[in-house]
Amino acid sequence: MAANNSPRTFVLASRASQLAQIQTNSVVDQLQALFPDNNDPSVPQFTTSFMSTGGDKNQSQALYLLGGKALWTKELEVALLEREVDMLVHCLKDVPTSLPDGCSIAGVLEREDPADSLVVKEGYQDKWKTLDDLPEGSVIGTSSVRRVAQLKRNYPGLKFQDVRGNLTTRLAKLDAPDSPYAAVILARAGMVRQGLGHRLSSDIKPPTLFYAVSQGALAIEIRDDDTEAREFCRKITHNDTEWRCLAERACLRVLEGGCSVPVGVASSLKHDKGTTTLEITGCVTALDGSKHVEHTMVESIKSVEEAEKVGARLAKILIETGAKEILDSINVDREKKIKDAQDTNQKVDQ
Repeated sequence: MAANNSPRTFVLASRASQLAQIQTNSVVDQLQALFPDNNDPSVPQFTTSFMSTGGDKNQSQALYLLGGKALWTKELEVALLEREVDMLVHCLKDVPTSLPDGCSIAGVLEREDPADSLVVKEGYQDKWKTLDDLPEGSVIGTSSVRRVAQLKRNYPGLKFQDVRGNLTTRLAKLDAPDSPYAAVILARAGMVRQGLGHRLSSDIKPPTLFYAVSQGALAIEIRDDDTEAREFCRKITHNDTEWRCLAERACLRVLEGGCSVPVGVASSLKHDKGTTTLEITGCVTALDGSKHVEHTMVESIKSVEEAEKVGARLAKILIETGAKEILDSINVDREKKIKDAQDTNQKVDQ
């Protein structure tokens, strides 16, 4: 705390979407709960700040063409490093595996169910419960190439179309009378947090659809030199979630994947007689579903560092068994599409 013993006010920042605000306020509640006597003038206080990021501002282009996860975090990290705010609350799945110098993840909160879920068009909930119920040729809305790649492999008769926007916007696009979508696929955790769990038709779990790295978990990013913030974040960290998510992130880091790369995971921790066992599966799937590489590792671990090493080894095995060829092909395809988009923009400008 400050030398004059006055309480410090910590500013928690996040994106401006309704879901981000709900998530950030939930973290504020957990931090404030560390100090139950709110009438004590010497305890720290926690407040919020919300801003739009690059990913929020550009809703017209597919994520595939926009770049990596920094779309959701860059502006926030600038504010953090310039000391305008003190903590950033993220969906951990949106956080790049390599952070800017001076920043680090200090806390990981208990994970919600990381599954992806099917949400069908309003009025069809009794008719369509699962992907198997949808008529051939039905259009599924999702902005995730991971979901598209895996589901094309398992459901070649369905069609997939990009859909952007926050949860409310996506549901409005789904339910519109002229909507092309029969259903959309969304993360269960976000829907539940926003009070929209009643719209979920069914979960699509592994091995049908492996979820995104760290999906369902919230993380708190701080400046490396902020020891007080780090101390508070550690007190609300859920250790099992941290171990699982950092193992998954280590796998993704070695694969050098971003939010637009079809890398899926599933993980679990078991504690038995003093032994902790990590089971983690990783997969990489070609965009058209034609190729799929998958591997599972089960190892005893004693620390988060050991969990990360297991994740990294998993990635190396995936690379050696075909993932490198899939990812290289995806990168070539993305670069071509980006160049084509740039050429189109230049012609329009002329």
